[in-house]
Amino acid sequence: MKQKTSITLSSDILARVDDLAGSELSRSALIEQVLRNYFRERARSQVEARDLERINAAADRLNSEAADVLEYQWRSLIPASRRSLLTSGS
Repeated sequence: MKQKTSITLSSDILARVDDLAGSELSRSALIEQVLRNYFRERARSQVEARDLERINAAADRLNSEAADVLEYQWRSLIPASRRSLLTSGS
């Protein structure tokens, strides 16, 4: 259901709306289309931001696990006497 409303726009914005709408769309139709696109894009951005947070949290956890594995391998495969030589730069 559509409802009628009144908005006030700057004359330069209204001129751009008229240019974009042309003879094919009414001002209302164009503004509605633009707002729908904006809301859809905003929702998509929020989902992507949440997904990125989850990916980064998982990456941090996996990087920590990988560091633990590498440390274990370092300690179990290389004798302590050789480790000190490798880490001292000699």
